[in-house]
Amino acid sequence: MTTSSNYPSSKGFLIEVPLYEVVKYEDADLDLGRQVVYFNETFDSYCPECNSHSIFERYWGQNKYISYESAGWVNRGVFSIEVMCTRDRRHRLFFIFKAVEQSLQKIGQLPSIADLNLFDIKKYSKVLERKYFSELTKAIGLATHGVGVGSFVYLRRIFEFLIEESHMKLSQEQAWDEEAYKKARMNEEIEMLSAELPDFLVENKSMYSILSKGIHELSENECLKAFPIIKVGIEIILDEKIDKVNKEKKLAEAKKALSALGGKI
Repeated sequence: MTTSSNYPSSKGFLIEVPLYEVVKYEDADLDLGRQVVYFNETFDSYCPECNSHSIFERYWGQNKYISYESAGWVNRGVFSIEVMCTRDRRHRLFFIFKAVEQSLQKIGQLPSIADLNLFDIKKYSKVLERKYFSELTKAIGLATHGVGVGSFVYLRRIFEFLIEESHMKLSQEQAWDEEAYKKARMNEEIEMLSAELPDFLVENKSMYSILSKGIHELSENECLKAFPIIKVGIEIILDEKIDKVNKEKKLAEAKKALSALGGKI
């Protein structure tokens, strides 16, 4: 249960907060709850029917009503929020909430958070083996259903795969010291592999210890709160790998084209 001042944004409550997580608002923060209940903003998200990103806005139908009383939503019970795609207003996202006393809880949504996220991670299948791409989707799916520790297990496996992938490549070099590598701790392994690993991973090697701590020590809720941050870190690492692959491909194509041009001139 969230009782701190770090409440999710109204948009975040719709498309990021997992189902069944209870957010309790203090007396001084009831207006933040009102902004969720009477959501009236626009935001960017994936539209499954357009199969692309779009801007969404609240669909009110004939019953638009915005309460200007901060506590006007308290004990409202079950209610729904419907948003529509501005590309095609027939395309909708649906969210169901429950307001009890001074707490809000999302109890349903269509499509799921996982479905909204999967479109954006498809590109990572280019740099992840099928097994580990599947584990990335499983991590997101678990987190969206409130399973924080399990999601960390999959993210750590992906992190370990990235390390081992670089290890296998560098271990073929004559100057490589395999015995020293076997004795090294993860932070030391990352330093030894720094020439091959993405810069963000090397600079943020603490991610591994956070993942391990999450699996062994943190609660489900603590893992869920940390999940978006660690997920973004993994994505940045994979984005760097994609950029590297694209650059190498472009260089190879340029060399081939220049060689062919040189043969004609």
